Amino acid sequence: MKDQANSVDERYVAATPATLTRWNRHDTTWMLGLFGTAIGAGTLFLPINAGLGGFWPLLILAVLAFPMTFYAHRGLTRFVLSGREGADITEVVEEHFGIKAGALITLLYFFAIFPILLIYSVALTNTVGSFLEHQLHIMPPPRAVLSLVLILGLLAVVRCGEQMIVKAMSLMVYPFIVALLFLAVFLIPHWNGGILATASTLPEPSALLHTLWLAIPVMVFSFNHSPIISAFAVDQKRRYGEHAEERSSQILSRAHALMVVMVLFFVFSCVLTLSPVQLAEAKAQNLSVLSYLANHFSNPTIEFAAPLIAFVAISKSFLGHYIGASEGLKGLIMKSGKRPAPKTLDRMTAAFMLVVCWIVATLNPSILVMIETLGGPVIAAILFLMPMYAIRKVPAMARFRGQASNVFVTAVGLVAISALIYSLTA
Repeated sequence: MKDQANSVDERYVAATPATLTRWNRHDTTWMLGLFGTAIGAGTLFLPINAGLGGFWPLLILAVLAFPMTFYAHRGLTRFVLSGREGADITEVVEEHFGIKAGALITLLYFFAIFPILLIYSVALTNTVGSFLEHQLHIMPPPRAVLSLVLILGLLAVVRCGEQMIVKAMSLMVYPFIVALLFLAVFLIPHWNGGILATASTLPEPSALLHTLWLAIPVMVFSFNHSPIISAFAVDQKRRYGEHAEERSSQILSRAHALMVVMVLFFVFSCVLTLSPVQLAEAKAQNLSVLSYLANHFSNPTIEFAAPLIAFVAISKSFLGHYIGASEGLKGLIMKSGKRPAPKTLDRMTAAFMLVVCWIVATLNPSILVMIETLGGPVIAAILFLMPMYAIRKVPAMARFRGQASNVFVTAVGLVAISALIYSLTA
């Protein structure tokens, strides 16, 4: 009996550190799920908006990309982990700040994510319409019809369930990474200097700061995966317990390293291929850089591959953000005092998403303007500022006080918020 007990104890001791030191399939799935949620329309428009600012602002943004995104998402993850077992982000806010604050954050959470769905709806309609017209030489149907069919198709996928969506997104990341890498390498022979033409002269400090100021919200959006952070943190706490923060940071750091390396290689490959005039033309046409490249080159490979990659990227990010947006909308309905049955609540949420996304996709507003004025800055309030405020005020997060990264994250958040105010008043 004693030997048997010792055997059990040894197995338990051996199993415990394995969950902390050995990387497993579960961690890889989440790493790719985070990557898949972040890499979408924002990434496909980043070369256009960042490249228009010139070489030096883009270089500075490249240096800031990893710390800006990693520290912010780690802070939000720590905030969710500071709550009770199984509590999502809105419940943690209620736990730390009270019911009224919980209702406010639920509202902000919804309005930080829902505009992204609208952006994806517009981007998807434009991408498919451009593909039909320029690559297949088929007259696309009216925008109202095309957008309705596309959004209905994505909502049909949503009905498969959240867990299946996360797994599907992680699987889709593999071919997407290969395809993005292929395109970046494919463009190398076509590099003509592009943005390097602006590197010979240093911009005026005021002009440089102004460009960075307005570009940071777009960068925030391009790497954002806050809609899935709440579910990520809850799952890590359930699996790793008191060691959840350590393992979450490892997963986040690897996910962000993968994002930054892949995306920046792709961005620089694009801006070394296209001139500032061509980037401005792409912005005026309201197309992603992939769709513009497909129309720019006569090579059949790039003509067909680029729009298809854009379609996959936007679709999987739409699915990932739908999870967060639907959770936020359901939370708002529940906090209003209404208690519909779960199936009724799901149908109400889906119907609302369908109608609004369809209307916006049909109207075709400027995507980059939406990102600058709605997406990035609103996300900054909940992604950058709220966790830093909690670190100062919440006893459960006191151990994270005094870190230099807190000051950096707060500063980036304030810059993004101020850019919103400027954009709305300019």
